[in-house]
Amino acid sequence: MARITAGGKTVQVPEGTLLRDALPEGVCLPLPCGGQGRCGKCRVTAAGQLSPPSPEELSAGVRLACRARVLGDCVLTLPEQGESQIQLEADLPPFPLDPVFRRYGAAIDLGTTTLAAQLWDRSGRLLTQASCPNPQSPWGADVISRIQAAMEGQGKALAQAARQGISRLLLELAQGAGISPQEIDLAAVTGNTAMLTLLTETDPEPLSHAPFAPSRLFGEALPAAALGLPCPQAQVVLSPCVSAFVGGDVTTALLASSLCEGQGTKLLADIGTNGEIALWHEGKLTCASTAAGPAFEGAGLSMGMEGRAGAIAHVRAANGQLWPQVIGGGEPQGLCGSGVIDALACLLELERMDETGLLEEDPAPIAGRVIISQRDVRMVQLAKSAVRAGMETLMARSGLAPEDVAELAIAG
Repeated sequence: MARITAGGKTVQVPEGTLLRDALPEGVCLPLPCGGQGRCGKCRVTAAGQLSPPSPEELSAGVRLACRARVLGDCVLTLPEQGESQIQLEADLPPFPLDPVFRRYGAAIDLGTTTLAAQLWDRSGRLLTQASCPNPQSPWGADVISRIQAAMEGQGKALAQAARQGISRLLLELAQGAGISPQEIDLAAVTGNTAMLTLLTETDPEPLSHAPFAPSRLFGEALPAAALGLPCPQAQVVLSPCVSAFVGGDVTTALLASSLCEGQGTKLLADIGTNGEIALWHEGKLTCASTAAGPAFEGAGLSMGMEGRAGAIAHVRAANGQLWPQVIGGGEPQGLCGSGVIDALACLLELERMDETGLLEEDPAPIAGRVIISQRDVRMVQLAKSAVRAGMETLMARSGLAPEDVAELAIAG
């Protein structure tokens, strides 16, 4: 056995354990590529007895936690990670509320990248809201990586991670509203089909291959106790999914946006790791799903990161220069999704990138040590192209041109 010290905690693990699996409880590292050694985001400074550095690693002192194995006692220094800043506000059309809960109801969005939650009372008053990164991120930034991990025996761990994240938000909501979590009698959980499948420990194998016929499309209720949530008297309502990759998050977005009301031609784009598009035309709803990937969240990019302290969240161009806005106001450490979009728009405006996405200088400096590489640009282009392809396919199937669309709703 070997002792591993990290984040002020020490644990014992068998020799030969990967560093990523040897971290003490509560100590986490980003693993957007699912531990394949591609993204380099799980770098740690390590001192002690470890396997020789692999070709993907930087040096004997700086190691990738998904590649280095423990051979004896080690001390790890992890990069600082501040609190994530997750968008919770949204513009919603007015619609009548008819609560089915008796006292307090929680609404939870189980996203691939982030979790967001709100607490409401019976009068339709929003009491408090909370958010956190999805605790399943160590198994990869995208649903395909997590489905694969579940099929390889990690299904219980993935379910437990999602349930712990939801439990954390429910406790935070209750505390913010000054109530006991036992007073919450309904929790409405939405998410894409894969996220709900992993939450409920349903076999994800049908989602991994054609014809992508899920065994469960949810739209059901179960006791909160069955998921180990801290509101044991509550019912958990899982939003109905349409198909394997048009999930309950789209169902709830359609409801919230009132897209399917009236006769106008309207389009909804739910932009996330899995991009889902819905078209309402002549009283008929048509949906499509595209593999956008995690680039819009900053994952997989050379200096992409979550929206936390050190992340460039916005960039503007003025006087021929780039002016970044950094979360927390300190030195920029990377770019979150909104910063990536801004930075590319500014590079285009300053003619440091042409209309094809070709950078004048590769990598392009953004601020301090933060850069965007040509590969990053191509990844964002792939994500954008996937969403656009879904939109154009739906319009083409209905014989529509873009100018025929009267309304575009954005969710994400």
